[in-house]
Amino acid sequence: MKRVLIVEDEKRMADLIALYLRPHDYACEKVYHAKEAIDYIESEMFDMVLLDIMMPEINGWELCEKVRRFSDIPIIMITARDQQEDIVKGLKIGADDYITKPFDENELLARMEALLRRQVPKSYLKINNLIWDKSQFKLTFKNKPIPLTPKEFLMLGHFIQNPNQVFAREQLIELLWGFDSETEGRTVDSHIRNMRDKIRYAGFPIDDYFQTVWGVGYKWITE
Repeated sequence: MKRVLIVEDEKRMADLIALYLRPHDYACEKVYHAKEAIDYIESEMFDMVLLDIMMPEINGWELCEKVRRFSDIPIIMITARDQQEDIVKGLKIGADDYITKPFDENELLARMEALLRRQVPKSYLKINNLIWDKSQFKLTFKNKPIPLTPKEFLMLGHFIQNPNQVFAREQLIELLWGFDSETEGRTVDSHIRNMRDKIRYAGFPIDDYFQTVWGVGYKWITE
């Protein structure tokens, strides 16, 4: 399930967009102010932002610019402003796509799916001050390093990049040790137990995000 942040100051419109998306396997979080949106994007993990332009205090253009200073999350602007210069401005400041109100539900879904297909796996992820940085092969919480082994680090990254999906031990063995590996399920359990203990000891509430699905495997949750 993909997680979408809807930033829209009109509650009725935000509810309508969420109503459109939920049957299509999207989990929607709604916020009505730009400052609240920034807090969410900084602390939680989303696959996409649907952003209205005309909002009080900080408009959608300003918000898009602020978000682009720290995140490359996909952004689609949804707005009643349909002038060519507005569309060009939105794309230039960092929006990935632009759709005008009133919009067709199927067009919105198609644009979202097309944008998500273009996304490559992220090498830098931040969840509630926990930062997984593949480029430096480093995990930190509140800027303090958490010493994971390479297998633990890659395993954690795989879960974070694929939220709400359950992965069996056999899948994790094939992914991290290779198809021909003789590694057993208890080795996976040992790595996960050590990973959990290290992250928990660092102060991150790992049990709120990482769950055991008894008899099946493990998953990282975002809701």
